[in-house]
Amino acid sequence: MRANGAVVRLTTRVQEGLEEAARRPDRGDISTTTVIIWVAAVTGAVLIAGTIGVVIAKYNGQLLGL
Repeated sequence: MRANGAVVRLTTRVQEGLEEAARRPDRGDISTTTVIIWVAAVTGAVLIAGTIGVVIAKYNGQLLGL
């Protein structure tokens, strides 16, 4: 039930956004380049955090003796 409500809200929001874009094509939306940079930054941060997690998990026993 809650999922259906969320889908309805999301669908409504997307439709409103498309209607707004049709009314005002130059709304100052962020550029594709900005989105690519943000995705790359977040992906890099996740990869670094994951690598640190794997290294800590692998060497956890050896680190306890320090």
